[in-house]
Amino acid sequence: VQLQASGGGLVQPGGSLRLSCAASGIIFSIHDMGWYRQTPGKQRELVATITSAASTNYADSVKGRFTISRDNAKNTVYLQMNNLKSEDTAVYYCNAEHTIVGLGDMSYWGKGTQVTVSS
Repeated sequence: VQLQASGGGLVQPGGSLRLSCAASGIIFSIHDMGWYRQTPGKQRELVATITSAASTNYADSVKGRFTISRDNAKNTVYLQMNNLKSEDTAVYYCNAEHTIVGLGDMSYWGKGTQVTVSS
């Protein structure tokens, strides 16, 4: 299983970035997908999730600014980030989850992509 995140970088406050996460080795369409972020010394926190049925959920801190979406034909999940703030600076990680009856939750993580919001 491989989750390849891309699209991070340096952006000024108020700017936008779009993160992408391309998945391989899984049946993408049946997995719930999510974006999480982590800063040094802090726990990884949820940013946004999208279920296999395309139901979305967002952290309060990003509601109205970030949009998660998925393209099952491309095995890719996206995170559109608008009106970025300095507090959005973090390493962003992609996650895939699926519950298998009898085996439990299967969870996969990709390597992160750095997002830095600074003037």
